[in-house]
Amino acid sequence: MMDFWPWLSLAGLGAFHGANPAMGWLFAVALGLHRQSARTVWLSLLPIAVGHAASIATVLAVMVAFGAVMDLRSLQLVAAAFILAFTGYLAIYGHRHRVRVGMRAGMAGLAAWSFLMATSHGAGLMLVPSVLSLCLADQAGMAGSLSVSLAAVAVHTGAMLTVIAAIALVVFSWLGLAGLRSAWINFDRLWTLALGATGIILLVW
Repeated sequence: MMDFWPWLSLAGLGAFHGANPAMGWLFAVALGLHRQSARTVWLSLLPIAVGHAASIATVLAVMVAFGAVMDLRSLQLVAAAFILAFTGYLAIYGHRHRVRVGMRAGMAGLAAWSFLMATSHGAGLMLVPSVLSLCLADQAGMAGSLSVSLAAVAVHTGAMLTVIAAIALVVFSWLGLAGLRSAWINFDRLWTLALGATGIILLVW
C-alpha cells in the first residue's frame, strides 16, 4: 500500500500540471481558435505532452545520475536547496520571465516551447520526492532507478495529457477564451506554493 502513494502522487501532479494553463491547454485552445480548427487543438496535444515529458525526464535523469555518486540524504538536501532557490526565483521573476511563442508555431516548435515552459517552471522538480521514494523501495540499483523514472514519466504525462485534453475540449467547444475571464485562477502563485512545498518535504523527509 505504501508503494501505491508515490504513483498516486505522480498522477495527481500530472493532473495539476495539466490544469495549469501555462503547461499547454490554453495555448492549444488559442491556436485552435486562431486557425478555426478543432483538429489543430488535438494535434497540439501530442507535441505539448512530448515536450513536457522530455523536460521532466531530463530532470529525473540528472537526479538518478547524482544518486549514483551521492548518499540519499545529501541528494535530498541538494535537491531541496535547488528547489527552494528556484521557488524564490519564480516568486520574484516568474510571472515576468516567460517563454513566448507565436500563433504560427509548428508542431516541432510547440514541442520545444512545451519543453522550455515545463523546465522554466520547474515541473520536473516537483516529481523528485515521489521518484526518490520509489527508487528507495526498488532493490535493482541504478538500472531499477532508471526504469522507475521512465515509468514515473509515463504515469505523470498520461495524467497530464488526460486533463489537458478534457479542459481543451470544454474550453474550445463551449466556453471559449472570453469565458475564462470570469473563472480565472492565479496558477502562478499556486504553482510557486506547490514547488516550495516540494522543497520543504525534501528537507524534512
